[in-house]
Amino acid sequence: MRETVAAPGSTSYIVPGSRGGVFFRRRVVPWLFVAPILAVNIAVVVGPTLSAFYYSMTDWNGIRPATWVGLANFQELATDNSFRHAFSNNLIWLLMFLTVPIAMSLAAASLLGPVRRGAIVYRMALFIPYVLPSVVTAALWRGLFSPDRGIPALLTKAGIPGFDRAFLGDPKTVLPAIAFVDNWHWWGFLMVLFLAAMQNIPPDLYESARLDGASRWQEFRDVTLPGIRPTFVFMILMTTIWSFLTFDYIWILTQGGPAGASEVLAVLVFKEAFSNFNAGYASAIGLTLSFFVGINIGIFIVLRRRGWEI
Repeated sequence: MRETVAAPGSTSYIVPGSRGGVFFRRRVVPWLFVAPILAVNIAVVVGPTLSAFYYSMTDWNGIRPATWVGLANFQELATDNSFRHAFSNNLIWLLMFLTVPIAMSLAAASLLGPVRRGAIVYRMALFIPYVLPSVVTAALWRGLFSPDRGIPALLTKAGIPGFDRAFLGDPKTVLPAIAFVDNWHWWGFLMVLFLAAMQNIPPDLYESARLDGASRWQEFRDVTLPGIRPTFVFMILMTTIWSFLTFDYIWILTQGGPAGASEVLAVLVFKEAFSNFNAGYASAIGLTLSFFVGINIGIFIVLRRRGWEI
């Protein structure tokens, strides 16, 4: 195939379909389409990321010029009790969300799977909390947790012991109480995802299991769980990532109180940056938080390379 055509005394040009034209169409044109969004990502992601690396090495209050301090901020993290306490709260939060909502959503999806009449109504009812804004959900549950007029007051009047307390004001109960609110909003979303994955499992597998005398639990263990493994593993990884990034419900309900009992790393970053005007130290905490999130992303990549369908 001729790549160029040149008339006497004229300039050569690329023939459509030639090697040069194919290269331009396959290699250059796609980049021209993604260039705008790539430029936006560089501006709003790469730029702030590089700035965070720089400011984490400085003493900066967010206003005056930054002073270079090297790794001093990271060294301070090793002895900062507030950082250790916030990190331990993140681990507790992670443990709660890797167990309760996932177990609830798997159970609900298994029970709703065989339902045909009115199934869409049940699914919508369980999914609606997820689409509510976090501010609305937090305001709703703040009133429901009120020891004077909420659910604890009603249960106390009914003579049920153990509920005559302010769950959001007690250091022993504040973190589980906020996790309960977040779980109320979150588990319906997991249920919908697991239910969609279960509906893609061939019915023949269940029929074969029943013919072999499998119980409902054996069907779930040997057919359902292997069938939804890609979705299950992916949601475990995403739940782990989101557990480290949790901020909204904790900040809206308690702002990390009382006395830091519900403070997590994201809340600590916000307080250090905008309350204590210690933006350099906040950047160091944020990078450390990103490091833990990056570990989970690395696990995801390793599993993908080993052939896991996630």
